[in-house]
Amino acid sequence: MTRAILLVLDSLGIGALPDADRYGDAGADTLGHIADWCARPLAVGGRGRALTIPHLCRLGLAHAAARVTGRARAGLVPEGEPLARWGFARERSTGKDTVSGHWEMAGLPVDFEWGYFREPEHSMPRDLLDALGDAAGLPGFLGNCHASGTEILRRLGDEHIRSGRPIIYTSADSVLQIAAHEEAFGLERLYRLCRQARRLADDYRIGRVIARPFTGSHADDFKRTPNRRDWAMPPTAPTLLDRLAEAGGEVVGIGKIPDIFAGRGITRAVKAHGLPALMAATREAFIACVDQSLVFTNLVDFDQDYGHRRDVAGYADALERFDAMLPPLLDALAPGDLLVLTADHGNDPTWPGSDHTREHIPILAFGPGLAPGPIGGRDSFADIGQSLARHFGLPPLPHGDCFL
Repeated sequence: MTRAILLVLDSLGIGALPDADRYGDAGADTLGHIADWCARPLAVGGRGRALTIPHLCRLGLAHAAARVTGRARAGLVPEGEPLARWGFARERSTGKDTVSGHWEMAGLPVDFEWGYFREPEHSMPRDLLDALGDAAGLPGFLGNCHASGTEILRRLGDEHIRSGRPIIYTSADSVLQIAAHEEAFGLERLYRLCRQARRLADDYRIGRVIARPFTGSHADDFKRTPNRRDWAMPPTAPTLLDRLAEAGGEVVGIGKIPDIFAGRGITRAVKAHGLPALMAATREAFIACVDQSLVFTNLVDFDQDYGHRRDVAGYADALERFDAMLPPLLDALAPGDLLVLTADHGNDPTWPGSDHTREHIPILAFGPGLAPGPIGGRDSFADIGQSLARHFGLPPLPHGDCFL
């Protein structure tokens, strides 16, 4: 059979891109700085124990990271020849956001500028807020600023419950986020509001509108729930997913993948939350797949729970837990199958602020019968999509070069 898994470790960058200084990210290195922190003694603010991800390193992650930065980190020492085809890729699209990264790896680099709400305060224009308030029958909004999602709940969650006004905020990404209490405001009401916002945000070329529901009774116990939903701008041209679906193949989108592609090219969507559930859903979906099937999974926990929150310890722990979950997935691969492990951008938890960082991404391609070896530095994430197109016997995509 010809099947594949595309597994995105959301935000696991491996070193700043050459143009990272344009984004304030020169020197960022998500994986490398996590490894440095782990190896640092407790007495000087580290963990005192090296990062331990043997399965990822055995596939070639340590080799790829060392090739980008020119040096090995504790816990990421390349040992022996990797089992996978390994390398790294530079992003051709502008920005450092989720949508651009995923579209490009599916063969569609973003060749236009997304719209951004760049002002730290009073970020979104009054015309947009007034139109959204009128459409939803709301007295107004709280926030309207750049903010971390957890920080803004602590600051404005109580007032939101008292006033009934949703919390609206953004970041350095092309995104409009709306937070509201699941019970006091209502989950379905929040979803309706976000759908209205999506229509209005099209005029501003905003990549995603995100619903951020939360629960709790006061600032100390507000907690975001797994009922997040994203409304992305639809892809501007066909992607690998469309091509495979049109050829009669199956595309199983797990986690937030269907939202990132606005449902385009997805033949079956599977909801799952948390690393264990996402990994279990990926394996179960793959085992059930027939010929010409792609299982496409985003592991959002690394990004939303640890990267944005600048939680180095949590990110390190999540990487080690993920590494321990890899063997059952590798064991599920049969001759003709392919697993590609990669990322979509960086989110260095040691970096100032709470936004993504513009970094190289790793590419680790593994499958029974696939000869291992280096694939070097790739000029676009689109090489992933082109390689998967070749794997499935599809006509070449307009962008990218195959590394298989």
